[in-house]
Amino acid sequence: MRNFLDALTANPFGAFAVLLFAAFLEAMGDAFFQSGLYRSTGPARGLFFAAGAAVLIAYGLTVNVPRWDFGRLLGVYVVLFFLMAQLLARVRFHQSPTVPIYVGGSLITAGGLLIAFWQK
Repeated sequence: MRNFLDALTANPFGAFAVLLFAAFLEAMGDAFFQSGLYRSTGPARGLFFAAGAAVLIAYGLTVNVPRWDFGRLLGVYVVLFFLMAQLLARVRFHQSPTVPIYVGGSLITAGGLLIAFWQK
């Protein structure tokens, strides 16, 4: 698994794909926990918690197994996580972004681009 992820993240497009997948995993894991806490009872609650834990473990492996400079890529990752979280909030929980979310999201995006592309 390490060799595959190292080879994939050696290419900028591959690194972007891995970061996008990691953002999906993190947002989905959080969504499972939210469903377990607020939208279920009984055995379903336990299943949501177990699914959330499994997905968050997969997220942790996805971002920590490759040998890459994750700190440098963090700006791009934060933007992708924000976008993925908003997409899941809309699709899974039927929550629409508000004006503060749009404004804050534009600041997150600007900050992520600065971190990723600012040359020393």
